[in-house]
Amino acid sequence: MKTNILGVYDDENDVMHAIDKLQEGGIKVKDVFSPFPLHHIWDKLNLTTRLPFATFIYGAVGGIATFALLYWTSVINYPLKFGGKPLNTLSFIIIMFVLTILIGTVFTALTFFIRQKLYPGKEATLPDVRTVDDKFVIVIEKDEDMDSAELTKIKSVLIETGAVEINESDVDYEA
Repeated sequence: MKTNILGVYDDENDVMHAIDKLQEGGIKVKDVFSPFPLHHIWDKLNLTTRLPFATFIYGAVGGIATFALLYWTSVINYPLKFGGKPLNTLSFIIIMFVLTILIGTVFTALTFFIRQKLYPGKEATLPDVRTVDDKFVIVIEKDEDMDSAELTKIKSVLIETGAVEINESDVDYEA
């Protein structure tokens, strides 16, 4: 199990500055824990996600499936002609719109929960429980081949950028 170096901060601006300084020094930041979303953190850590693409696919499939169901029920299976209106009209549009959004949203949420391995009763592994209240934590993975000079450099950058505490932890935080 790898050890992590944790830099605890009070201010979000200090965290953003610390990430810049660490990356300038060639130090890889594993993750950042925050009580609220930080703007541009994904750009700084070079993180990407395919979740928007999955949402588009879910919405497209949901829209097509909704249209197919409405067409089948209204035109093929049980056609009712009243008022001279054609069977295949644009009256489906509102139902298709709403169900496309619903299907996209539900399946995106399920994909997120499955991908993040979130389920009822799962124990949360946090570097510091104060990250859900008012603290920010930068997690740096400590390799076995790191020498004391590199550790000193990491700790000095953390202190220089305003870290309130510097801790080490053996708990594996899923990124």
